[in-house]
Amino acid sequence: MTPPLVSILTPFHNTADYLPACIESVLAQTYSQWEYVLVDNSSTDESGDIARAYAARDPRLRVLRTPSHLSQMANYNFALRAMSERAVYSKIVQADDWISPPCVELMVGVAERHPRVGIVSSYHLMGREVLGDGLLGGQEVFPGRDVSRAQLLEGRFFLGSNTSVLYRASIVRARDPFYDVEALHADTEVGYQILQSWDFGFVHQVLTFLRVEDDSISGRVRDFNPNLLDKLIVLRKYGPAVLSPTEFATTWAEVSGRYWRYLGKRALRRRPAAFWDYHSRGLATIGERLSTTRLVRYGAAAVIDMLLHPKETLADLRRLTAP
Repeated sequence: MTPPLVSILTPFHNTADYLPACIESVLAQTYSQWEYVLVDNSSTDESGDIARAYAARDPRLRVLRTPSHLSQMANYNFALRAMSERAVYSKIVQADDWISPPCVELMVGVAERHPRVGIVSSYHLMGREVLGDGLLGGQEVFPGRDVSRAQLLEGRFFLGSNTSVLYRASIVRARDPFYDVEALHADTEVGYQILQSWDFGFVHQVLTFLRVEDDSISGRVRDFNPNLLDKLIVLRKYGPAVLSPTEFATTWAEVSGRYWRYLGKRALRRRPAAFWDYHSRGLATIGERLSTTRLVRYGAAAVIDMLLHPKETLADLRRLTAP
């Protein structure tokens, strides 16, 4: 039987320095039944020329260009709409990331063995750190509800990034747009939404590699503590569906308190406007706002805490004054 077609998609904008490595990683896949759609989001560097040069040598590659520059998630939605009608699975590989040769083959294998699996992920390397651990080794499929609970209650995170996962194409087609362009971390939220109805597949190997340099997508907000804000948002939106009222109340108090203590400490030093804009936009997605009263209260509490714990004060001050 012919293996199912996988639509691999790379939306890009001005990533000439990294795009060749990304494309080469797709070309090196051990899985044979794939198409590769590269979407040029109105780049002004050599990215488009690089993509077109590869496409001229391999008919499995298609290069599209957006009619105008789109936001990141709007560009990802544009790319997903371009996948083949015959595609059974869909996989985004971000332009500044890359995947290992058996990545698609192993992910498709899990999904094919388990028709109720809607998302497949794996261990992923971010910089030099391997992430995604915490699931039972030797088991490749897990109820979506259990995965959501583990992420919310235990601080685990198995979804990784857009590059880390493979989606069943029927799920992608049933959602248009696939990503909510207003969401701060749209890929994470899509994951939680899909896991409400589908199982989760996992390959216990490092299959994807995420770049974390300062000019990468994740690197640009790394100093804004995006993971803590993300945890607050997904807990508010999806916690009530998978946690008991007591679990939710307890976890919300802990996460919310930790988040505002963090902002209170950040308020003790001058932070760039982009930092506060990032958190303001994130809080707005769950109906909250940056509160000056809260910032003052938690900032004062942070100062008192440091004064009451002199042995930790020096370390705290160093963190607060770090660039």
